[in-house]
Amino acid sequence: MHHAYSDTEKDPHTPHFFKEVFTMMMHNKDVYNGVNFPVYPKIDRIADHTATRLAFAGLYILFYINFATAWWMYLLLPIHFLIGPIQGAIVNWAGHKYGYRNFPGEKDHSKNTLFIDFLMLGELFQNNHHHAGARPNFAAKWWEIDPVYPIIKLFNKLGIIKLIPLKY
Repeated sequence: MHHAYSDTEKDPHTPHFFKEVFTMMMHNKDVYNGVNFPVYPKIDRIADHTATRLAFAGLYILFYINFATAWWMYLLLPIHFLIGPIQGAIVNWAGHKYGYRNFPGEKDHSKNTLFIDFLMLGELFQNNHHHAGARPNFAAKWWEIDPVYPIIKLFNKLGIIKLIPLKY
């Protein structure tokens, strides 16, 4: 829905109709909770189940028990529990409000937010992504680096995934 209606009233997470990021994300949750995604119903039932969420929370806690070296590191657990919505909020708020555009002809307000992109592993190349959403490399200029793209290429080489040549 975001790409089909980017930065219009029908976009569930455009920052241009909200005063702050929390309201935008709550609207996004409400919209997507009302949408039926019949493509992966079994996966959706598992992923959206309370037991699955608790299992992931338990895995995070076990990770901390085994690897945390100081008590204050446990304060990071809430961030790990909520990393999906946090990442989504950062990408959709910053990626449509701050930065520069390589492709100004796009109809939306997407921008590349390079100064904090390293935190989002290439996801903040929103203008590049909206221009060519199927490209596995979100970087478009020689000085932009999508840090996940080399991993995608490695997974392709190892046969874990199969990259399909795109025609533009």
